[in-house]
Amino acid sequence: MKSIKLSFLPLLLMINLSSALYFHIAEGERKCFIEEIPDDTTVIVNYKVQLYDPRSGGFMPSTPGIGMHVEVRDPNDRIVLSRVYSSEGMISFTSTIPGEHVICMYSNSTSWFSGSQLRVHLDIQVGEHAVDYANVAQKDKLTELQLRIRQLLDQVHQITKEQSYQRHREERFRQTSESTNQRVLWWSLLQTGVLVGIGYWQMTHLKSFFEAKKLV
Repeated sequence: MKSIKLSFLPLLLMINLSSALYFHIAEGERKCFIEEIPDDTTVIVNYKVQLYDPRSGGFMPSTPGIGMHVEVRDPNDRIVLSRVYSSEGMISFTSTIPGEHVICMYSNSTSWFSGSQLRVHLDIQVGEHAVDYANVAQKDKLTELQLRIRQLLDQVHQITKEQSYQRHREERFRQTSESTNQRVLWWSLLQTGVLVGIGYWQMTHLKSFFEAKKLV
């Protein structure tokens, strides 16, 4: 059984922006991305897989038959989504708790492209950027002004969730700092107690030694 190599690529992206990139992977290689997401936030991941063609020295425009296994875990390491998709498509999920969500992708293993290199195009959209407002306007028959108001309301809602998440992070950081300071204090007191105990034992031992030798 081939070992799966795991590499984490932390993406420090602001929550109101979308990230578009591409990366190369080999068969069985696993790529993971970390997204800090507030709770109740929709995330859409668009991807496309291209197979390297050694004859042309480039990547094929389309690669039917190649699947991508996608796994999403929440901050508590619970699986939010785990399934195999086709070589091109869209993945969506909604966060239930705030924090770092890990999105992992790796190709399915087939004999006909064994050892070949794959290029994966990835576009991660978070929050209101994951909403197709053109489709919303057509569906709800909104005017341009109504659509703009809808966008502004969604942005305000997203900013509110982001502020709540930042307060959550600040509270967690404060608790971690207080816990660390308390542990340092107790460790210092323990070291002081050990040094005092060793000093007292040495003095007692030397006193007993001198008394035994009748030097005092």
